[in-house]
Amino acid sequence: MKNTYIAVLVLILLGVVIFFATKDKDTDEVQLDENESSTEATNNNEVDLSTNTSIPVEDINLEVEAEVELNTVREFTVNAKNFSFSPSTMTVKKGDKVKITFINSQGFHDFKIDAYGVAAKQAQSPNTEVLEFIADKTGSFEYYCSVGTHRSMGMKGTLVVN
Repeated sequence: MKNTYIAVLVLILLGVVIFFATKDKDTDEVQLDENESSTEATNNNEVDLSTNTSIPVEDINLEVEAEVELNTVREFTVNAKNFSFSPSTMTVKKGDKVKITFINSQGFHDFKIDAYGVAAKQAQSPNTEVLEFIADKTGSFEYYCSVGTHRSMGMKGTLVVN
């Protein structure tokens, strides 16, 4: 019985020694004392490891913030009557896709935004045309009817791009 206790004790001690001997080899961190200096060669590039290069994982704090703006489609219906547009102002953000449904409900008219090269054809009412473009410039841009003196008679509006 005494021999069994001694054998178990020897096995336990041997297990403890093996555990501590292999524990240091399994670590992924490189520990260097302040007084030690080491140079490691990798692919003919020398890297100086003279300072402690160990970074405990629990000390790393990483926060990521991302703001994503998707180009939104801004839809407007512009109604043309004799010498007026409704609405007289449209506001969008730079980068927005703008979709304008131009409805000529009275008279002979068209619709133009020169800054964006957008134009509905001149047509007699009733007429509907859909125009689409990307608002890629900021500022205030006039839209108008180019038929005769309609523009000077007040048939105009403003597209505001912020």
